[in-house]
Amino acid sequence: MAGRITPAAGRYGGRSAAERQAERRRRFLEAGLDLFGAGPGYRATRLTDVCRAAGLSTRQFYEEFRTLEDLLAELHLYVNDVAEQAVLAVLPQVRHLDPADRYARLFRAYAAGATGDPRHTRIAYVEIIGVSPRLDRQRLDRRARWIDFLYEQAQDAAARGEIPARDYRVTATAFIGAVNGLMHDWAVGWVDATLDEVVEELVQILLSRLHLAPPPPAAPPAPTR
Repeated sequence: MAGRITPAAGRYGGRSAAERQAERRRRFLEAGLDLFGAGPGYRATRLTDVCRAAGLSTRQFYEEFRTLEDLLAELHLYVNDVAEQAVLAVLPQVRHLDPADRYARLFRAYAAGATGDPRHTRIAYVEIIGVSPRLDRQRLDRRARWIDFLYEQAQDAAARGEIPARDYRVTATAFIGAVNGLMHDWAVGWVDATLDEVVEELVQILLSRLHLAPPPPAAPPAPTR
């Protein structure tokens, strides 16, 4: 009948079909984040585990995703987006700083975004590795974006005379590889160090490869009288 609104497209319980679908997807993503990032991990998680954690059915899962790999792929993009937004948010605030301080703050912003939720850390550096050629490509594509960002920042600094003029593509690639390797080993417990120690080590590696002295430590607060 012309003009008829089907139940799937209409409102139910005060919410539209699009709102209900978004809520289902959010619940599946949260369940995947818990199970892949804090629970047994992607390889030990079954579809029924995700549905049970989300409080939804397998039929509803297949309305949102084709496979568990699709769910992991979306979560991997999401956790990378969180880290990227953390860096982009601080970038305008550090443009005026000397290069050592600027790079240190940019990387610490990245680290905070990537590790603020331990589930994000596990998915970004551990669970995504070796799942399939498709996800390997996605992981490398995201890594390439970080390499491009670091390379562009270095080239800009060289153009301003802040660091020696040379091609920093290899430097950027090597540093991002070091980040992924060290963060993986730290996340799985192979590195006996605090997160702050890991981040500081990576900051020092970055600054040394850019031929920058580390910024001086912040002065202690003046004593109150």
